Amino acid sequence: MEGIKLFEVREDILSDNDAAAQQLRDKLRRDKTFVINLMSSPGAGKTSLLLKTAAAIGGDLKIGVIEADIDSTVDAEKIRNAGIEAVQLRTGGFCHLDAAMVKTGLEGIGSQNFDLIFIENVGNLVCPAEFDTGAIRNAMILSVPEGDDKPMKYPLMFSISDVLVINKIDMMELADFETTVLRQRAAELNPDISVFEVSAKTGEGIHGWTDWIKKEIKDFS
Repeated sequence: MEGIKLFEVREDILSDNDAAAQQLRDKLRRDKTFVINLMSSPGAGKTSLLLKTAAAIGGDLKIGVIEADIDSTVDAEKIRNAGIEAVQLRTGGFCHLDAAMVKTGLEGIGSQNFDLIFIENVGNLVCPAEFDTGAIRNAMILSVPEGDDKPMKYPLMFSISDVLVINKIDMMELADFETTVLRQRAAELNPDISVFEVSAKTGEGIHGWTDWIKKEIKDFS
């Protein structure tokens, strides 16, 4: 009896995705549309941060949002209710977005009509880090209640992110969280990562984050 045929497909899948992601980036550069892939665990505050960010810079830039969830439109409705154009990607069980999914979202929202588009990726710190979405920059959120040990548990996420946003600093006194320790652990994995401490609830620290965005867009264009 013949042995089971085994095919290693993960490498081919990622290779195909990387090629598609680069094609997306090339188009975004032609359209002069800056895209940020925003990742975090569930409940870290992606949607809240997006709302505060849009409120801070929405008068200067035309902003759109691509929302991704396994099976929900809740966050997209929050974004739309705030007057920000959004489209919803329902992944149907997939725990991440890949370049093909993002291409669908960009076509749906009309990427050429925006200066800045946020991708709100599916909430977890594992799968989204493995798939290039075609975004110009990757940003991750880590909330204070999650703890400062996450770089040791999810090193790839910290390694591929251009920005680390520490959210919910208004809860710092209630948590066993050392910002200095987190910064050190993140820098060991990624010396070039930019770190911002914010509260999406109170707005504290938001302008450091938005100033970074505006500078990146200026350099991009």
